[in-house]
Amino acid sequence: MEPATPRPPGDDVDAGIPRVEELESPSALRTTVWRAVLIALAGLSLYVFAPSLVEVYSSWDTLVHLQPWWLIAIFGFQVASFAGIWTLQHIALRATSWFPVITSQLAGNAFSRVVPGGAAAGVALQMRMLTKAGVNTTTAASSLTAVSLLTTGTVFALPVLALPAMIAGTPVRGPLLTAVLLGFVVFVLLAVVGTWLMRSDPPLLAVGRAVQATRNRLTSREPIADLPHRLVEERNIVRRTLGARKRDAILATIGRSLFDYLSLLAALAAVGANPNPSLVLLAFVTALVLGMIPITPGGLGFVEAGLTATLSLAGIGAPEAILATGAYRLASFWLPLPAGLVAWILFRVRVGRPVDA
Repeated sequence: MEPATPRPPGDDVDAGIPRVEELESPSALRTTVWRAVLIALAGLSLYVFAPSLVEVYSSWDTLVHLQPWWLIAIFGFQVASFAGIWTLQHIALRATSWFPVITSQLAGNAFSRVVPGGAAAGVALQMRMLTKAGVNTTTAASSLTAVSLLTTGTVFALPVLALPAMIAGTPVRGPLLTAVLLGFVVFVLLAVVGTWLMRSDPPLLAVGRAVQATRNRLTSREPIADLPHRLVEERNIVRRTLGARKRDAILATIGRSLFDYLSLLAALAAVGANPNPSLVLLAFVTALVLGMIPITPGGLGFVEAGLTATLSLAGIGAPEAILATGAYRLASFWLPLPAGLVAWILFRVRVGRPVDA
């Protein structure tokens, strides 16, 4: 019997089928284990937060009894908040058309909220859509990175602005009017501080040194020594990406957070709550930070439990806090999901299927 003639590597009938050793490689195992851990943590978190979720979302039938203009205000502020992120991404991408920017952001945002730890998946989908629409991959990556740095930095800067109002003990009189006036003041302060930090190194280095010193004192882990310079490097990435429209980008970033905050204040006013807006600002920031926890989709459970608890600490009654949280999450979390699906379908009809989507 003649020995079998070896076949060329490309002629294997099972070509393309992963080999056992590939499936058992350390990187593949790590990926599988990490995904399993994320799913387990998500399930456990949703189980732990189930009472809060039931409380918040069982209140939705009450929303139909709210005054319609308050619901319009809640949803209108959310639309304005999304318009802020669209404007920011449009500037960063130097795009000529709004369609791929808006549809890719809505689709990526929705996708990130339906899978555990989905922020990276949402960004990946948005990048594929932008690439399909003709945006250079490197440009898309650097632009979305700059946008992420700006928006995240704004979130963590917001609590500082609540301190003067807390010291003064500012009450709310005429809920929406006061909220808008306070929001305008916050907007101006953030614009001034943001422009200063974008143009000057010394204040950013001082912030970095203060944060670095605090972190090194409060933890026993290995001290860090390069945080101030890392902040400057990241700021420079943002400046290079945004080019000559840095001021417009800062205003869009602030507007995104401001209108989101006003949406929460409108929800509180709709249920008859009369809180101190500075304390609500802290509750709002808490909700945003909890939403960044990459365990459950969009911080589901974490945000509902954390927001109702912090609103209660701000002096709002439990029933009002639960109903306001339900109204706010309906506008900020749930309605963008079908909007993202519609945006993805429209993108496919007009541009085509995103690569590898």
